[in-house]
Amino acid sequence: MDKISSLDFDASALAGLATSFGTLLEGAHDGRGRRVGVACARFNGSITLRLLGGALAALGEAGVARHDITLAWAPGAYELPMLAQGLIRSSAHVDAVIALGAVVRGETTHYDLVAGECARGLQDVQLRSGVPVVFGVLTTENVEQALERSRPDSTNKGREAAFTALEMVSLLSGALAPRS
Repeated sequence: MDKISSLDFDASALAGLATSFGTLLEGAHDGRGRRVGVACARFNGSITLRLLGGALAALGEAGVARHDITLAWAPGAYELPMLAQGLIRSSAHVDAVIALGAVVRGETTHYDLVAGECARGLQDVQLRSGVPVVFGVLTTENVEQALERSRPDSTNKGREAAFTALEMVSLLSGALAPRS
């Protein structure tokens, strides 16, 4: 068994644990009626475009209508948290934001600052707003790794981010919705 598949979640393992918990909550990838904001970084834009292609394909497969997708571009990954916050506060009334970009390690410490602050900022936005903000920003050692993670197939991290966003919206608007 290869390393990746040995780490995958085995949903059938939950069956053996069924008597160990009272309620199982899982989200769905159904995007019908969902409004999604996509915040993209122009820096390393050829990679971002590949991630965006994967995200848009996944949203379409999940039933998100084109007119329910708002796309916005920031100069780079460092600016994505502010853009995500703007999408949440905007008249678009998004249910989730998918942040897409690529930070590739270079010869300076700039990579650490940009990648870390982008991740922290996106987390802050989602925790303050209560709206899922999914980290679809690649943080790679080199361009080859970024290209591998943005391939136009089922392994595309933009695609994964889109399904994660829909799953979180489903969880938060369903069983985990605030009590009235």
